[in-house]
Amino acid sequence: MYFYPKDDTPGCTTQACSLRDVNNDLAPLNATVVGVSRDSPAEHIEFKKKHSLDYLLLCDPDVTAHKAYGAWGKKMFGHEGVLRKTFIIDPSGNVQKVYGRATPAGHGEKVTNDLRALLGNK
Repeated sequence: MYFYPKDDTPGCTTQACSLRDVNNDLAPLNATVVGVSRDSPAEHIEFKKKHSLDYLLLCDPDVTAHKAYGAWGKKMFGHEGVLRKTFIIDPSGNVQKVYGRATPAGHGEKVTNDLRALLGNK
């Protein structure tokens, strides 16, 4: 599960497409990608269509989930906002790995490699 600031912005699009590009590699690992942002369902539909995103995007307009996962807080210059974070969560709901301030480019490959390592696969 990854939290990101805004649909169809440069960094968020890079990250979303990076995860889309590894989705076929994640499926055999029984992993599912889920993105979370404050955007509306209509914005998510357009974002998914425009970039052929083949995974679930959830809406969290009141930032309840963001706050629960620590993906909302102080940013540069003291402003509060979305913190770009990714979590690998096991089937029991336990967080196995946290990427704080995730880098959008190559993020999908990093998550896939780390998931394989957690599972003992190469």
